[in-house]
Amino acid sequence: METEKLYEIFRGCSGVTTDSRTIRGGELFFALKGENFDGNAFASKALEAGAAYAVVEGGSAFAGAGDRYIAVPDTLAALKHLAAYHRRHVREGLPVVGLTGTNGKTTTKELVRAVLSSKFRVTATEGNLNNEIGVPLSVLRITPDTEIAVIEMGASHPGDIESLVAVSQPDMGLITNVGVGHIEGFGSFDGVKKTKGELYDYLCAHGGLAFVDVDNRDLVEMAAERPGLAVKGYGMSVSESMVLPADASHPYLRMAIPENYGVKGETLSDCLPVLETRLVGSYNASNVLAAIEVGLHFGVSLFEAIEAISAYVPSNGRSQMVRTERNVLVVDAYNANLSSMNAALDNFAQMEGEHKIVMLGDMKELGTASRAAHSEILSKVASMGVASYFVGPEFAAAGDDVPQLKDARFFPSAKALSEYLSSCMPEGALILVKGSHSTGMYGLADVL
Repeated sequence: METEKLYEIFRGCSGVTTDSRTIRGGELFFALKGENFDGNAFASKALEAGAAYAVVEGGSAFAGAGDRYIAVPDTLAALKHLAAYHRRHVREGLPVVGLTGTNGKTTTKELVRAVLSSKFRVTATEGNLNNEIGVPLSVLRITPDTEIAVIEMGASHPGDIESLVAVSQPDMGLITNVGVGHIEGFGSFDGVKKTKGELYDYLCAHGGLAFVDVDNRDLVEMAAERPGLAVKGYGMSVSESMVLPADASHPYLRMAIPENYGVKGETLSDCLPVLETRLVGSYNASNVLAAIEVGLHFGVSLFEAIEAISAYVPSNGRSQMVRTERNVLVVDAYNANLSSMNAALDNFAQMEGEHKIVMLGDMKELGTASRAAHSEILSKVASMGVASYFVGPEFAAAGDDVPQLKDARFFPSAKALSEYLSSCMPEGALILVKGSHSTGMYGLADVL
């Protein structure tokens, strides 16, 4: 079926889904295929549950089954084409902000959403639906009432961002940073920069605007390598903002930002009352400034932006501080790579606490760099002189490289660590919990 005809069908539906279990009634169901699943097997269940139509792949098995089955050669390609068509037709002049990066992209996306929502009707990526399926679904959530869209894009292989910007078609974009993450898929750090830079490539080719952290040398160089790319800089150095020290009374990121930040022709001198966030870690300062800069670009005042950021409370295991009956936890267990792990440990080292513990899970998808990366983190923990628990085979293997790491305990899984803690639960401790999502470290928050 042609995309234009499918779009007319979509406009008469209540939404789009790829999961038959989420049907509420009236949706357009896409029967996607993967290595371990075939959505065609769930098409009839989706219709029985109330879906209006089911887009199926191939379609020979559904011949004569009724006109509620829509056959296409490739359901994922059809989903992407539908989303790209929707992006072009849903609302004339709709600005779309595209966002990617190795670390902090979801937090930054949520901060940008919060700031822009103080003045506009915003549609943004929900959760971490930032892959080849999530981005089309996010774009298809844009309605005619949407005034600004913020679309997060993730990548683990070369060409991923190029594919996603073809769907989201951003007018402006932001790369939070580039670091050692998903190296197994990218092949090298240069591969990371090339893939993330595909956002800059798209913006440069289509007259878009890139928000660039001027304190990040890699991003500045990447932008400079693309002559003609329109750039709006932000950062600690140009804003003359300050990160204030964290202590027991103020454990979250606090910043002082000049009240005339963003006002052309004025010196940056007087500071606002302190911006109190609910984010853990000074590494989030650049994310905060990115959100402020995007807000200023769209006419949100500095005061409105600060108020929105102050009210934002992180969730889903990202930069959270959790106080339990026994301990205080710093939970950052949704994703982990070398750069984010180092940043989390540096921040944790600066926090005050009489009894400090780190509980770290393996960093995934680092390929041949994995052993060296895990050894580096073990060495850093050893230098901190804190109690330490490590989860996963990668940390266990790297333990032989760091003999100075004394009294550390290694566990094959988060479940094994949880069972150990049940017999010797820490009390009154400040605990950092971090690891790749697949290690299940986030579940320790319920135990501790």
